[in-house]
Amino acid sequence: MLGAAGADITQVTVLDRGAGRAVDDITVFCPDSTPRQALRKSLESVEGVTVEGVWTTREAPGTYPELEILKYITTAGDRALTTLIDSLPVLFSADWAATAAEGRVVYASWRAPHDLVLPGEVPARPAALTQDGGPHLIHAPLPPLALSLLLARSEGPAFHRIEVHRLTRILEIFLSLPATERSIARQLRKEPR
Repeated sequence: MLGAAGADITQVTVLDRGAGRAVDDITVFCPDSTPRQALRKSLESVEGVTVEGVWTTREAPGTYPELEILKYITTAGDRALTTLIDSLPVLFSADWAATAAEGRVVYASWRAPHDLVLPGEVPARPAALTQDGGPHLIHAPLPPLALSLLLARSEGPAFHRIEVHRLTRILEIFLSLPATERSIARQLRKEPR
């Protein structure tokens, strides 16, 4: 089915299963000339399959990018926060990430909009949401640092609970690193972007 569209499956991640139903994240490699609609049509031709979205990923299948990023963060010194924020869009097939404090953006990855609208109240724990007419988000508190984090994507479905859980674990490790507090203090002294 995908082969007819010129695609090869490189990775399958089961996001959810139960009651005779499964939600899978399938990563495929295909030529740039393959239209997304052809991939969607190919998958939907299988009885019982519903496609939630087709989007481009920058994550290389079969690798462990979280481990690589955490390794870089441990040696990034004062750039630990910016390294994390710049890396999250790649890890989560997202468009951009940003941190905010007291209603202002502290640091944002390069694709973040300049007129970034921050969601209201910071949740007690990381949560997925979709802004009206806007991107899908994960909004996460960074309580010891008095910051919040936003991760956004405009393509594909809303963030799945497994993705929220994965980000939660990455943030827990990040917050336990010695370089984290120095990195945050440095960013808070800077002017907003």
